[in-house]
Amino acid sequence: MIEIQKSETPFVAHVTGASLGVLEDEAIWDEIREAWAQYPVLCFPNQKLSTEELEQVTTHFGGFGVDQFIDPMEGHPHVIEIKRAADERVKPFAADSWHSDWSFYEEPPAGTLLYGITIPPVGGDTLFADCTAAFDALPPEQQRELESMRVLHSAILGYSTKGAFADDGKERSMTIRVSEDAEARHAHPMVRVHPVTKRKTLFINPVYSVGIEGMEDADAAAFLGPLYAHLLQPQFQYRHKWSKDMLLLWDNRRVIHAASGGYDGHARLLRRTTIAGEAVIPA
Repeated sequence: MIEIQKSETPFVAHVTGASLGVLEDEAIWDEIREAWAQYPVLCFPNQKLSTEELEQVTTHFGGFGVDQFIDPMEGHPHVIEIKRAADERVKPFAADSWHSDWSFYEEPPAGTLLYGITIPPVGGDTLFADCTAAFDALPPEQQRELESMRVLHSAILGYSTKGAFADDGKERSMTIRVSEDAEARHAHPMVRVHPVTKRKTLFINPVYSVGIEGMEDADAAAFLGPLYAHLLQPQFQYRHKWSKDMLLLWDNRRVIHAASGGYDGHARLLRRTTIAGEAVIPA
C-alpha cells in the first residue's frame, strides 16, 4: 500500500510504500496517476531503478517523448543523462533558466521523470513554479485577455547553430545536437486547459517563449516580462532537494522548472525520460 504525503507546498507530494521498478499492481499505478493529477510534482524517494526499470516506469504514464537535441544513452534511445563533471566550467543554458521541457514541439511532452544517481553534497536543487495557481491569481479581466493570445515557442536561443550550445571551444559532459531545425517557431495558446484536470494554466516560459502572435518581438518581451515576474513569486515556487535513488515526476503542462547550481567541484548525474504529450488545448 502506498502512502501519499502532501508537502507544505500545495502542488507537491511524496509517495512511499512501493518499489516502482518491480511494481505490477495496476490498481496502485492508478492511485499514483490519480495523485499526479492532483499534485503535478511527485517525489518517490529510495527507488532502486535500473535504466530498463526507469523506462518501464515511464510507460505507466504514457508513451515516450522525443529528445531532439540531446544524444541519448547508448542502447536506450529514450533516456538521456543530465550530467556535469566535477571539473566542468561551461555554464548550462536551459537547465538553470526557467522552462517547460521542449515546449516548442507541436505536441510538447506531458511530463518528465528524473532519477538521481550521483548527487552532489551541496547545491543542485531543482526549482518549480505552479503555472495553474499563478493563472488563478490573476484578475479576471487579465485572464480573459491572455486566453485570446498565442505564444511562439522555439529552441533557437539554445539549440540553433547560433545558439548557446553552438561550438564554443569548451567541453561539456553532455552531447548537444545543434541544428537549424531549432529556429522553427510553433504557436501555442498562452493559456492551456489541462486534459485531465480541465483547469486553466499559463503556458509560457522564459527560455522557449520567444514571441507572441501579432506582436513585434520587442513588444512581446515587454508584455511577457511582468507575467514572468508574477509567475515566479515565492508563493508559487517549490525548491526540491535531491538525494541518491530519488525519482521525481513532474507535469510540464502545469509547472515550469529550473536547476540551481552551487556544486562546482562535484559531479552530478541524473537520468531522464519524457512522457509523450498531446496538442495543447486552448482555454
